[in-house]
Amino acid sequence: MGEERVNVPREEDKADFIRHLLRDVQALEYMLQNDWFETEPIRIGAEQEMCLVDKTTLKPAPIAIDVLKKLEGHEWATTEIAQFNLENNFSPREFTGSALHEMETENIQQMKIVRKAVKATGGQVVLTGILPTIRKFDLDLNNLTPKPRYRALIDAINSQLEKSSYELNLAGIDELLLRHDSPLLEALNTSYQVHLQVTPATFVPLYNIAQAVTAPVMAIAANSPIVFGKRLWHESRIALFQQALDVRNSRDHMRERAPRVNFGNRWLDNSILEIYREDIARFRVLLGTEIEEDSLKMIAEKKTPKLKALQVHNGTVYRWNRPCYGISPNGQPHLRIENRVLPAGPTILDQTANAAFWLGLVTGMAHEYKDIRQHLSWSDVRDNFFKAAKFGIDTKFTWFNDKKVTCCDLIQEELLPLAKRGLESRGIISQDIDRYLGVIEERTKKHTNGARWQLRVYTKLREDLNQDEALSTLTASIIKNQATERPVHTWKEPNKDDYKRYRPKGLRVEEFMETDLFTVHQDDLLDLVVDMMDWRKLRYLPVEDKSGSIIGLVTTRKLLRYFTKIKRAAELGEVKEAVYVKDIMINDPVCIDPKSTIKDAMAIMRERKIGCLPVTKNNELMGIITEMDFLRVSGRLIERLG
Repeated sequence: MGEERVNVPREEDKADFIRHLLRDVQALEYMLQNDWFETEPIRIGAEQEMCLVDKTTLKPAPIAIDVLKKLEGHEWATTEIAQFNLENNFSPREFTGSALHEMETENIQQMKIVRKAVKATGGQVVLTGILPTIRKFDLDLNNLTPKPRYRALIDAINSQLEKSSYELNLAGIDELLLRHDSPLLEALNTSYQVHLQVTPATFVPLYNIAQAVTAPVMAIAANSPIVFGKRLWHESRIALFQQALDVRNSRDHMRERAPRVNFGNRWLDNSILEIYREDIARFRVLLGTEIEEDSLKMIAEKKTPKLKALQVHNGTVYRWNRPCYGISPNGQPHLRIENRVLPAGPTILDQTANAAFWLGLVTGMAHEYKDIRQHLSWSDVRDNFFKAAKFGIDTKFTWFNDKKVTCCDLIQEELLPLAKRGLESRGIISQDIDRYLGVIEERTKKHTNGARWQLRVYTKLREDLNQDEALSTLTASIIKNQATERPVHTWKEPNKDDYKRYRPKGLRVEEFMETDLFTVHQDDLLDLVVDMMDWRKLRYLPVEDKSGSIIGLVTTRKLLRYFTKIKRAAELGEVKEAVYVKDIMINDPVCIDPKSTIKDAMAIMRERKIGCLPVTKNNELMGIITEMDFLRVSGRLIERLG
């Protein structure tokens, strides 16, 4: 859940915080050397993040605070950084017997309570790595959850920014290239985070194994392929989370500087301290908090310290496999590895299967390979990680002995047997092993996971529907399939009933506009314009300057009038042909702001008797909407009502 009472420290307070941070590291080292840590039992746990959407439009609904009021008394429910997200926390349980089934059951029970509260607040819940219907303007700071720690985190990250804005740059089937004014871009991502308790003696080998198996586990679990209507990486969360918090700017030199969101730079050699020390040395302190305890003094008094400064700093460095320190109910400290790569969804069953696969694989591989570093190079592990994020279930990995193997073959032939033996070694009951690992196996046989299903469905929908309609239909289908609790490899594609759910209520121009534009400059030949409009069947062609600002508009009506005038002039022997775009274009055309509603756009077009509105922000051309766009949508709505 994180420390609530944090702040952006003043310089004098920062020095005091750093002193506490360094003393926490010394205290941790002492506890490790003197066997203070709990070694039995081994427990597991998880955190469930989710998206909240409007029940009618299926767009993000900033209702988290209202929902939590209805969930008062349920301490497992808590906020996330954006008001359209929530998080549930599960009870830690011993990693044996029916633990996995109990974790699934607890999730189902919690989600029933949450869904009831969300429904009463006018919303619905969606479990997915990135919500298809989320829009850039949903990431405005107005949707920041009103808690001091979130505001402090935003301010602290902004204070480190070396460039004018945050940037997203990602390419898959489509390409995304945009700027944003805050790190709230982080709120794009929702995950299912799994915790595995480990001992000090096993931390290093298990952490290295967790790093090695992250790629194939993520590949088969991928569920985040669509961002702002663009088909990008199968697990786009990996790149987007890093870029959302990346304050670095490009430099003339080639100095290496790691982002705060990272996979790591090397294997571990000796202890968990290597991670904490590197993160303190590499990343500046962002947040502070009031610290009343002196960790070294508590050690001297034989009391277990909370290591509050270390916890706060660790919470601002986002490793995909994060080390965690905690205190068990018996008062003993313990260590955990937190897997942060797994996305939310597609269903609770799918998530539990992903967790079972990871937990079993880490445990099983530890029994068979005492030192994973002898079998895989760090370079290959890191390369596998980013390939898996990009290609998901379609990835080809570099595995032991430089073997090149597809994701599905690797999982079927090597990793599932290892995961099964790992779960068996923990005493997990056989029917649960078969159930959860069976879900993973069926995904490989059908070559389908959440990302592959979304990409297939969305691509098909876009053949007939506009972007907003396709994204809404996709989201409606996800909600419908999640309600069945059937695993994603059995999901059906949208039908006409899902199409009928589409309601363009309150739709903004930027959600509706066409952004794949053909434009011309005022000094372009008119002959080029005529051919372009003929080739592309265009009725309107924006005229922009070299900076991308709109300065005019060419329409078929203007061209028709021009050629009629030319014909008449020719009959009178007075031909004076226009040569350039500037000779016939409409100067300073009527434009509309992207945040306006489509209702506003329709009113302007009716009032001005025009069939096209360029969409601009600060005079920069962003898109275009025409009467044909409205005709297509209204036509489909009429057909559905009929």
